[in-house]
Amino acid sequence: MSIRIMRRFTFCAGHRLVGHEGKCQNLHGHNYVLEVYVTGKEQDAVGRILDFKQLKNRCKDWIDENWDHTFVLWDQDQNGLDAIRSSEPHRVYEMDSNPTAENMAKHFLEDVCPKILGDSGAEAYKVRLWESEETYAEVELD
Repeated sequence: MSIRIMRRFTFCAGHRLVGHEGKCQNLHGHNYVLEVYVTGKEQDAVGRILDFKQLKNRCKDWIDENWDHTFVLWDQDQNGLDAIRSSEPHRVYEMDSNPTAENMAKHFLEDVCPKILGDSGAEAYKVRLWESEETYAEVELD
């Protein structure tokens, strides 16, 4: 038997996609919804694999510090980085890949979740990132 939980988070961020053929090559923003799916090997004395409040605090703290009201840009997008940095104040989060919904979801699952959940006894196995009400990207560990 496996037990799984999920918590949903919302944040606003800007980005642009280098090499995109349409509008998304321009700086623009989204009201993102991030769903983090977690499992654990053991339940605590209360019966939880991880308290929802702990999951909320760990994820939300990272999102608020790094992505919320930030431009998420590829670290190779010098033009975009220069444009945002020319404005004061500004917030930029640099990724090592183009900030597509797929790459942002993958980054959160593979790079962020192990750090923020490391000592909790729980592990994120899936992330779904909604870029709009109609579109999302989902990544899941094999």
